[in-house]
Amino acid sequence: MAKLGKRTRAAREAVAGKENLSVDEAVALVKANATSKFDETIEIALNLGVDTRHADQMVRGVVGLPNGTGKAMRVAVFARGPKADEAKEAGADIVGAEDLMETIQGGTIEFDRCIATPDMMPIVGRLGKVLGPRNLMPNPKVGTVTMDVKAAVEAAKGGEVQFKAEKGGVVHAGVGKASFDEAKLAENVRAFVSAVAKAKPSGAKGTYMKKIALSSTMGPGVTLDVAAAAGE
Repeated sequence: MAKLGKRTRAAREAVAGKENLSVDEAVALVKANATSKFDETIEIALNLGVDTRHADQMVRGVVGLPNGTGKAMRVAVFARGPKADEAKEAGADIVGAEDLMETIQGGTIEFDRCIATPDMMPIVGRLGKVLGPRNLMPNPKVGTVTMDVKAAVEAAKGGEVQFKAEKGGVVHAGVGKASFDEAKLAENVRAFVSAVAKAKPSGAKGTYMKKIALSSTMGPGVTLDVAAAAGE
């Protein structure tokens, strides 16, 4: 077994035996143990009682974190004409049509969010096998297929987070940086959990939220009291 470093040992000892914490307790503990030289991301993971193989149990949505994510979001937009100009004015990093499709097909994906106007979907649809697995495919259900390009770009740049249940029913996302104030991180955590709760699918049976864990990029995770985190 590999020998653990002093920092790793100290972090694990700090969280040992601490489970089902309140949001505030979990945030304080995780933030205190985010001691790397870079600004670690605070990450949340929710284990849901859903089977994503069934369409009526898919969990998907979007939430605007009240204090942003602390991450610089790179946004690509598929649009032409005035809508392309609108996207550029709103701060989109990449704007294009067929040329952008060819760039992506060539293996270059230099963005974190992809937005498209409805008329661009025949082009974007050819990229399903590339963008789909990366959760980058524009989708009207989360506001990334829209004529209101300005609002979509500004939301993405302002801290909006998309979420989707992966195989096994796990939803995860970054909810801020370790440098954030504890109160702001706690507010972001509650907003994210609330959004996932509201996205409960009609086909979900039994316990919906089974477990919630919070961690930093390099630090150990702690579990939250599900009922308290969900505001029940």
